[in-house]
Amino acid sequence: MAGDDVTPDGVIPYPGDTADMADKPRDEMRDYVGTGLLAGKRALITGGDSGIGRAVAVAFAKEGADVAIAYLEEDDDASHTASLVETAGQRAVTLPGDLADPGHCRAVVEDAVTQLGGLDIVVNNVAFQSPISDFTEISDEQWRRTFSVNIDSFFHVTKAALKHLPDGSAIINTSSINGLRGNKTLIDYSATKGAVNALTYSLAQSLVDRNIRVNCVAPGPVWTPLIPATMGQDKTEGFGEQTPMGRAAQPDEIAPSYVFFAASRLSSYYSGEVLAPIGGETLPG
Repeated sequence: MAGDDVTPDGVIPYPGDTADMADKPRDEMRDYVGTGLLAGKRALITGGDSGIGRAVAVAFAKEGADVAIAYLEEDDDASHTASLVETAGQRAVTLPGDLADPGHCRAVVEDAVTQLGGLDIVVNNVAFQSPISDFTEISDEQWRRTFSVNIDSFFHVTKAALKHLPDGSAIINTSSINGLRGNKTLIDYSATKGAVNALTYSLAQSLVDRNIRVNCVAPGPVWTPLIPATMGQDKTEGFGEQTPMGRAAQPDEIAPSYVFFAASRLSSYYSGEVLAPIGGETLPG
């Protein structure tokens, strides 16, 4: 049951349930008003149960899209996200399982296509992280797990989806500020996010003849269940304060970036772009 295993220092069990968070994120897009930008579209969102994935699922639904969400095991969060999508008048499909498994990645795509009747948008958003204080602390198992979830699943899901996506579809990948500048305590995670950026650039070039737009959102710190599930209280209490805005983003503030890339009316001339909502920070280059 949610809340049973929260430790005294505020760490919640991985992969993290929203119910266990003392400070709940804003991830339900309550004030968002859709205008039909995605009417009739069908979207698959990995890591769609909570946090950024939940906010994106609800925003897509409010814009008229049916949504399938793939997630690891957070059934309560997934059910709540599905109810929010349905409240917005759209169909919701929940697909549990480990996306580190290539076979499951392919099955998720097929199930989404079958249950939604097709696929027009893919959002690769699932992620794993485990902070360390020294590079040599990263075990072979952690390195492989991080890559299997954070970049291998993007490959397997996208490859399986391509035969179903009509020309003119959209693929949106989630990267991170850490993929743009690195992070000494998230070395393996940062490496995968750099790979996500390169995958985005390369796929955009590869799929331009089909007018399938491939773009990426690379947020700074965002308050989601993954944070207290992988960081101690000393890290979470000041999470995001290093940004010029002095705080972490809420998922509701990040989701509109995905709507922008999903809606051809807004971004028909964008492909191979990395949009970085990072709280006022500017990066060289």
